[in-house]
Amino acid sequence: MKPLDQEKYLTNSNFMAQYKIDDFIKAVEPAHQTFAKSTHEVLAIGSYKVKIESKASGLFVSYSHPKTKRSLLNFVFRKSGLLVRLYPDNASTRFSMNNLPASMEEELIKAPDCKMCSEKCTKGNKFLLRGQAYDKCRYNSFLFVVTEESKPILTEWIEKEVKKVQNEIINQ
Repeated sequence: MKPLDQEKYLTNSNFMAQYKIDDFIKAVEPAHQTFAKSTHEVLAIGSYKVKIESKASGLFVSYSHPKTKRSLLNFVFRKSGLLVRLYPDNASTRFSMNNLPASMEEELIKAPDCKMCSEKCTKGNKFLLRGQAYDKCRYNSFLFVVTEESKPILTEWIEKEVKKVQNEIINQ
């Protein structure tokens, strides 16, 4: 993340009303701009609606499908850099948890356990990792720092989720 660009977007009154995807891409660290842009393109082709807001830590980008009303992904800035939060359905049946980089495994394991925090909660994410069953909070379990190691895996998972939603809509 480039602090000067981020500061400009948070304080410049010309940007306070509406943000565009290019504003977000410019705020992303150059090493991850291609990933952010290609992820946006995959989601745009899949008819996902994008919402961009200013938060204390920077721009927050959320993608949801207008037909399902479900969020699939958020881009979030933190001190550690750009993060992707995925909201997959039945992650264990579509996502390969084998051969994840150690950093992604650690992030999955350290995520809080599902406590069924509200009546609206979809009851977390259940998955197997190295032979152990986990039941983690839906809102924090698939939150990953974007790194060179994580980008190909995140891209694969995002594309699988987009295809799954497209198939659900077609089969309705």
